[in-house]
Amino acid sequence: MKKVVIFGPGPQFKGGIANYTTSLAKALEKQGAEVYIVSWTQQYPSIIPRDFIDRSSKKNLLDETNIKVEYITNYNNPLSWKETVNAISKINPDITIFQWAIAIQGLPMGWIANKLKQVCKCEIIFDLHVVAQKEGSSIDKAMIRYALSKPNTFIVHSLKTLEELQRVFPNQKFEITDNRSPITDHKFVIKLYHPVYDMFTPDLSFDKEKIKQELGLRKHVFLFFGFIRKYKGLHNVIRSFAKLVKERDDVSLLIVGESFWNTLDSKKLSTKIKKSLFGLIKKMLIRKSDDESNYRPLDLIDELGIRDRVVVVNRYVGNEEVHKYFQVADCNVLFYLVATPSGVESIAYNFKLPSIATRVGHFPETIKHGYNGYLAQPENIESMYETMKLFLENPISREHVAEQAANMSWENYGGTILN
Repeated sequence: MKKVVIFGPGPQFKGGIANYTTSLAKALEKQGAEVYIVSWTQQYPSIIPRDFIDRSSKKNLLDETNIKVEYITNYNNPLSWKETVNAISKINPDITIFQWAIAIQGLPMGWIANKLKQVCKCEIIFDLHVVAQKEGSSIDKAMIRYALSKPNTFIVHSLKTLEELQRVFPNQKFEITDNRSPITDHKFVIKLYHPVYDMFTPDLSFDKEKIKQELGLRKHVFLFFGFIRKYKGLHNVIRSFAKLVKERDDVSLLIVGESFWNTLDSKKLSTKIKKSLFGLIKKMLIRKSDDESNYRPLDLIDELGIRDRVVVVNRYVGNEEVHKYFQVADCNVLFYLVATPSGVESIAYNFKLPSIATRVGHFPETIKHGYNGYLAQPENIESMYETMKLFLENPISREHVAEQAANMSWENYGGTILN
């Protein structure tokens, strides 16, 4: 039996990476591994004005498993980084898998991985959800190079991610393979699709028409789901939908998600201090065009006069509620500006829900235009509107969506890692 440690956000945290960490742990245990999650207690600098804890979900996703979780690593306390190395070393795993999703974590993750190499014989794998950030900063490149120089094995979810990795290390040879060996001058890459989340399942007794009535939705429902971030292009979703509304009276847009930078009480002194300090640092490190602190796409709903066609659930949705919004929808909308493998796309597959997306990142690899979804040109409102219209005129077979989902199983993912 192999021992595996997954380093990443544990199930107490919000968001796709925490859900992914939990699902990966369960998948590896089903494959016969002894699995541990070593988690952050705080993932980011303490001045970031955001609440990252999931206070909405009720169910313990690790119930009925033997997976052990330790919350150890505080970004702001280097002593905890050493404790993390000691804890993993004590477990003495065969494999340690780091969840990499943001450059700002490069310093602690790189330090932990480097020290772990010195005290543990385990294979160190970095599971790359992204290489470079959507919102770049002047120190991102250094943090990325520092951290990603440590492992000898990477998991990528798209060829786009591998291309980004190669640009960071232009002189490094990366070998795509399922068979790793301890060759020190090689960097191994395992290419695997982002699996379909197994924690979200359809409710077989779901009454779609009843929920439509309760929410005030019309016949055809387009869904935007997840954190409201600029790179996800909600402003373009709303603008293209507004064009569609001018000629269709049977469509609704359902927006479900938390505004990423508005989770703390703005009246509290601590929030005001954090926002001031964070704002100052962003001015020094982040390009003005990448600053999304004033990103307010929901204002467009009233500006464009489509309030009666749009339903907004502007909060973090607990895991138990997720199924409702995917089951009431007819189409998942992913009009991203840039993209790496999307957890929202993965959730949609679990409900056989077709997606329409922009031709960015990995979407052309997983969404076959006209078969299991449709693709639009990025930053092109006319193309996005036409794609919405095309979906209504030529619906996508849900069985075609299920075919793609079959290629994205956790069983295949976990088995390949343990190979």
